[in-house]
Amino acid sequence: MNRTSPELDVLVLGGAGVDTLVYTPALPLPYADSYMVPTITTRAGHTGDAVALGLHALGLRTHHLDAIGDDHEGELVRRLHEQHGVPFTALPSPGGTKRAVNLVGPDGRRLSLYDVGRGDGTADFPADLLDRLTAAARHVHVSITHPGANALAHLSRTRVTVSTDLHNWDGENPYHEAFALAADVVFLSAAALADPEPVLRRIIADGRARVVVATAGAEGGHLLERGAPDPVRFTAVAPPAPVVDSNGAGDAFVSGFLYGWLSGAPTADCVRYATLCGAHACTVAATEMAPLDLDTLRKRAGDGVTG
Repeated sequence: MNRTSPELDVLVLGGAGVDTLVYTPALPLPYADSYMVPTITTRAGHTGDAVALGLHALGLRTHHLDAIGDDHEGELVRRLHEQHGVPFTALPSPGGTKRAVNLVGPDGRRLSLYDVGRGDGTADFPADLLDRLTAAARHVHVSITHPGANALAHLSRTRVTVSTDLHNWDGENPYHEAFALAADVVFLSAAALADPEPVLRRIIADGRARVVVATAGAEGGHLLERGAPDPVRFTAVAPPAPVVDSNGAGDAFVSGFLYGWLSGAPTADCVRYATLCGAHACTVAATEMAPLDLDTLRKRAGDGVTG
């Protein structure tokens, strides 16, 4: 296939799953025998799903590949992609579809409980399929869920650029570090880091990253580019409506940043698109999947939007 005219902008690997959402009266939740809560909802939309839908909404040709179970949750994942028009290749997962329970407090903060057993026994992405989809793409975004880790060595032998989101990495866990050192664009949350700067510097020094971004919620975040002497701080933008839920804000940030990065925009613009997408996500209840579309991003960003 001609690498100068790829059929896809982004291939998203992994991160498909289903969340059960519980809106709680407080976080942390004091112990009690029972609580009366609003309607408990189950919907598809783990990190890979959200990034794929976000990129698609911003006009990027996106394909999602992951393993899901032959179960009700797997059908929810399939249906989500069909409804949003995002191509999805589903491989079988003997352990069933990945799932989690998200507790959401009144201020929109989230506590996620992940069922770690659901991905057990899932085979690696078939090499021939991975080769075909990678050859068709400009860029690959790798979720840190299995079997994404086993795809890293395979991707290192290609010319495609790679991004990943380490989420709340503590800067030490070797599982996450493998992703950090294998990607050109690295995202992580600063939530578990007392000081993000040493971690950002180590990712740049020891890996292939061109840029590393550590988000810090309403406080903005930190960004370090290869060749830059120091990280820079950036500020968050005010959400355009009341904050109802922080679910998906990090995935929306990733989508906005990659939109700018793949458009060849300056890093400052990439951050601006990312913060706008993340702020929008905070105004959308987790029971919905409604990423920011390109026309709205252009309006909110002003005349400087690329593409």
